[in-house]
Amino acid sequence: QVQLAESGGGSVQAGDSLTLSCEVFGGIFETYTMGWFRQATGKERERVADISDSYDWTYYADSVQGRFTISRDNVKKTVYLQMNSLKPEDTAVYYCAAQTTYGGEFDLWGLGTQVTVSS
Repeated sequence: QVQLAESGGGSVQAGDSLTLSCEVFGGIFETYTMGWFRQATGKERERVADISDSYDWTYYADSVQGRFTISRDNVKKTVYLQMNSLKPEDTAVYYCAAQTTYGGEFDLWGLGTQVTVSS
């Protein structure tokens, strides 16, 4: 059974930085496209960033482009989301997800970690 475990959330001030981590237990991490999503209270889930299995492409939502960086370590089976210049509108529960089939849906999800940004 594959499990994803996020960590690194917290409460910060606007302009601060945070790094989220997501470790994957089981499965074949090095073959998965990994992604970060977020969901703010009362809003739909938003795709934030993706990274391919072989590091050769990344995707960023317009709302985080230039402020967030996704990376991965296939040895540690961990994906990271470095978040800089945080804004109150970044407040959400952040979820890690894995796309286990190339071109398919993100079909494995973590439980999420809360990020709260105060102005």
